[in-house]
Amino acid sequence: MNKTKVNLFTGFLGVGKTTALRHLIANRPQHEKWAVIVNEFGEVGIDGAALLNDELAVAEIAGGCLCCVAGPQMTATVATLLRREKPDRLLIEASGLAHAAGVIDELRAKPLGEALEVAAVLTLVDPRQFIQPDYHRQPLYRDQISIADVLVANKIDTADIPTMEAFRAQAAALFPPKSLVGEVRDGQLDVAWLDAELAAKPRYRPAALPDNTSAWQSAGWTFEPELNFDGERLTRLFDDLPAKVPGLVRAKGVFRVLDSWVWLNWAAGQWGAAQVSWRRDSRFELIAPEFDAAAVEAWLKECLE
Repeated sequence: MNKTKVNLFTGFLGVGKTTALRHLIANRPQHEKWAVIVNEFGEVGIDGAALLNDELAVAEIAGGCLCCVAGPQMTATVATLLRREKPDRLLIEASGLAHAAGVIDELRAKPLGEALEVAAVLTLVDPRQFIQPDYHRQPLYRDQISIADVLVANKIDTADIPTMEAFRAQAAALFPPKSLVGEVRDGQLDVAWLDAELAAKPRYRPAALPDNTSAWQSAGWTFEPELNFDGERLTRLFDDLPAKVPGLVRAKGVFRVLDSWVWLNWAAGQWGAAQVSWRRDSRFELIAPEFDAAAVEAWLKECLE
């Protein structure tokens, strides 16, 4: 059975998601049949009207975010569209106030998961906002950044050179790293970004460390999103890491624990945890003067349920 690819679009209020969708729709491959779902927080939907197209099925979910009161309505709307239109690709524009992680969970769960393949999640940002600490202090904004596979700076014509340089540096430092970071004006996204490479590798090696830290080693691991980690075992592992890895510089990871997703970060002799919206895979990264990669991998696997 061929599954319908589904792309979720998220981003803060006013960042230009509808304009970006209009551009993608205008440039869709002629051989692909698309359908669109637009979610708006208000009771009266406006964005759906802006996307109406004689060749395109457009459905609206108004009156709440997909992640909360409109959740059941989303399942029914998606199921109806799939049955009626049989599209090759479904595009979902989430409200600017939506925590998109719950939407991804619902799209992957039965019954929708049996008919859908969750493709790249695209998050649009205004680079002027992105570099401001006040925005990153907002859980909603952090969630939208965290869940992105493709992070796109829109409205770059309104940002000066220092702003764009700061955006690039901060985007490159995000963990987990993005599959792609783009820069556009007027929402002119590349259609190819919908199929950004997402294939998880059992192990990966991050970008080379700066020359002045060349004595350090780094390595990382990824695990399929269906795998659950045991929270108590992960806690013990992070407690024991300084003893297990002498000279530990940094350890960080995102893990699926009891069907929620948590971010763990060890730095400067202590570590903390927080819930995140990332859903693509569980992953862990380590930096130290030297370590046994096989042993680290074994410790991680011992934390699996």
